[in-house]
Amino acid sequence: MAHDKIWLSSPHMGGNEQQFVKEAFDSNWVAPLGPNVTGFEQDLEQYLGANSHVAGLSSGTAALHLGLIQLGVQAGDEVICQSMTFSASANPIAYLGAKPIFVDSEKDTWNLCPIALEEAIVDRIKLGNKPKAIVAVHLYGFPYKVTEINQVAQKYDIPVLEDSAEALGSTYHGQKCGTFGDIGILSFNGNKIITTSGGGALVAHTLEVKNHAVFLATQARDNAPHYQHSHIGYNYRLSNICAGIGRGQMEVLDRHIENRRANFSHYRKHLSDLPGISFLDEQDGIFCNRWLSAILVGENAKNITRETIRLDLEKDNIETRPLWKPMHLQPIFENAPYYGTDVAETLFRDGLCLPSGSNLTELDLNRIVSKIKSIFES
Repeated sequence: MAHDKIWLSSPHMGGNEQQFVKEAFDSNWVAPLGPNVTGFEQDLEQYLGANSHVAGLSSGTAALHLGLIQLGVQAGDEVICQSMTFSASANPIAYLGAKPIFVDSEKDTWNLCPIALEEAIVDRIKLGNKPKAIVAVHLYGFPYKVTEINQVAQKYDIPVLEDSAEALGSTYHGQKCGTFGDIGILSFNGNKIITTSGGGALVAHTLEVKNHAVFLATQARDNAPHYQHSHIGYNYRLSNICAGIGRGQMEVLDRHIENRRANFSHYRKHLSDLPGISFLDEQDGIFCNRWLSAILVGENAKNITRETIRLDLEKDNIETRPLWKPMHLQPIFENAPYYGTDVAETLFRDGLCLPSGSNLTELDLNRIVSKIKSIFES
């Protein structure tokens, strides 16, 4: 008899989402503007803290695209990007005809390595191509080394586009992720901490930058009684219906984070003693939302690998996923420059994301842990 499916990270509704969506239908606000969009943006601004101005968009990818545009990236420019990330961090660079320069991770956070970052900047400057921007990612909700990365960026006067798609609710020394870069972005895809079905947001430090993002996201229509366009625009605005889902999700965001952190604690408590299994722990000043709980499967006497565990769990109808395959190993970016060693490659080889949804039950968690333990016992 087949077990029920345990998903890696499924949507988890809180209860009031339908009421906000119903209000959108009742008032006929079904366009990409309306009170839910405004309310959702205000909820996020209040959550992120002072000097946060949020533009609700159709996806995190759209936010990255508009962020690069507002940082002045154009065709032919070079943009440094963390190699170990989802492709959405890098694809918008290509949208603009710019060239991605990939940089390795470091072992403390699995994120952008400050040392390799500076090496890349120095080398590109020597080659006559000073990078136009840096895309830094909070991988799996774990904050990157903000202080070190910002110091390097400021030293060479290069803006940072902060990819906080996976890190809503994570903090670095008490400050919310998404607010450290010159521009930040969020994602509300179906597998994220909260979802709007599909959606994202651009986080700016000034109202001017937010308003310009909204202008670009609504086809860059000039202020005229007729349709007039002096700039290339995009259809990137968040719909009022999707924003209604987001408003309901904001009411349960902290509870979702608490549940995901509890998942990580459960895994760490019950799996840490297995040979070769290790976890990424928080250092002082770090609070991770634990969007996805991940393990590393190192060398062990039974020659159990990441793939051994992944395939055995798959047979039991439990979804897991390897860590992100680094961008410099992807066929589409195989000719892009890369700086660093083999940290990202090793993490990809050994890393596995375990089911992490905020709606996992204790029975689910016990089933996952028992199955992994049985692999080592067999």
